[in-house]
Amino acid sequence: MAATSSGKDIAALQTALAAEHAAVYGYGVAGALLSGADLANAKADWNAHQLARDNLQAMLTRLGATPVTASPAYKLPFSVGSAAAARRLAAALEDGLTSAYLAMVAVSNPNLRFFAAKAMQKAAVRATAWSGSTVAFPGMPS
Repeated sequence: MAATSSGKDIAALQTALAAEHAAVYGYGVAGALLSGADLANAKADWNAHQLARDNLQAMLTRLGATPVTASPAYKLPFSVGSAAAARRLAAALEDGLTSAYLAMVAVSNPNLRFFAAKAMQKAAVRATAWSGSTVAFPGMPS
């Protein structure tokens, strides 16, 4: 990152990292209930979130911050006991990531804003793939 970063930039990165940690956990839960193409998609998304998590950790370390660590477990937004619920969970995880990255587009560092916009776009596309629908402005409060 060529541009300088502020404490707000670091806080926004930490929030995005926490959301990625939650997504990695959540896809583990979802994947246990999926099969076929859904399982393959969940594995691909799980891998994408692990990579995003690792990239955010590296970014924070380069900025001199200690990356937030993953929790041993996360409270799921609803009970997940079926493949249909697992698909809803995957969409909810992606919606949460879209919101986390949306908060980053207001940071001072233009490189981080660009990074966040691209990450938000990817999460919104994945959410749409899981839910089958989208909203006009993904990540924005209703």
